[in-house]
Amino acid sequence: MTTWKEGFSSLALAAAMMGAVTTGALADAGELHIYNWTDYTSDEMIKKFEAETGIKVTIDTYDSNETALAKLSSGAAGYDVMIISNDFVPIFVKQKLFQEVDAAAMPNFKNVDPKWQHRPWDPDAKYTVPWVWGTTSYSVDTAVYKGPTDSLKPLFDPPAELKGKVGMFGSPTEVISLALVYLGKDQCNSNPADLKELDALLEAQKPFVKVYNSDGIVERQVAGETVMHEQWSGKALATRQQKSTVKYVYPKEGVVGWMDNVAVPTTAPNLDNAKKFLNFLMDPENIALQQKYTGYQSGIAGSNKLLAPDVGGSPEFNPPADLKITFAPSCDEKAIRAYDRIWTNLRQ
Repeated sequence: MTTWKEGFSSLALAAAMMGAVTTGALADAGELHIYNWTDYTSDEMIKKFEAETGIKVTIDTYDSNETALAKLSSGAAGYDVMIISNDFVPIFVKQKLFQEVDAAAMPNFKNVDPKWQHRPWDPDAKYTVPWVWGTTSYSVDTAVYKGPTDSLKPLFDPPAELKGKVGMFGSPTEVISLALVYLGKDQCNSNPADLKELDALLEAQKPFVKVYNSDGIVERQVAGETVMHEQWSGKALATRQQKSTVKYVYPKEGVVGWMDNVAVPTTAPNLDNAKKFLNFLMDPENIALQQKYTGYQSGIAGSNKLLAPDVGGSPEFNPPADLKITFAPSCDEKAIRAYDRIWTNLRQ
């Protein structure tokens, strides 16, 4: 015979077990493995995604598009989503490193700003959704360098006082793209005369360069290890927030524009979770958390309104209306080989 206390206990135990099963189902909703640039993922955004889906997220990082391409090309597997720059998307697609996910058919695709729904590197949104976008120029500590800051000239043809105090990215395509903007030359350039001029420019700059590294830029500039550094707009904002004398320069020659995109590798072990993450990112409230962390624009309509003035109203976030912004395209093999030769010689 079962007493009421025993029956109550049994019901309580069953309810507890049911709750455990429910909670366990949420907790065991699977995993998502992200491959992204260093210090480029909002913890707040990831925690929100985990809380809403029960999916456990892990993150691995890289320091350049070239590094990510080399890793996946070598057969590295296990990543569900990765973030890659616009000019490298066609390369990954051509090498069959990304799979089609039909982002345009996802429920939240309607939130993508119309001007970013048909991006040149993925015109039908078969492979990617927008992450964030920004510009590349350079930042300078105006408390140390008192010269003009209206041009790319101080970066690529520095005065003597900046010898050993300039920092450049560790990514050859990003260094070369900005150098070509300074020279007024076409992107994806294989013209021998232009390449000779490009090579000479970078070789002449080399004695002034303390480091070629895309990681740790903010820390180096805040610490005074570099006075001037090739820089992304959002990282320049982060630097200025820690060191008020640092200025992000909008040069008269223009800047390089870029958009990073979220794609799913062909070898993704958790495809359904990857698609959930892509759809999650196209919600203005979610991508705004990423913007808050990085200081960049998004391709999602309405997200900018959710940002605090220190980000959304900052000069780094809002380029001048008349600024020339060059989005570097994906280059052909001839230009890539030429750039590889220039970079290899430069780094010897």
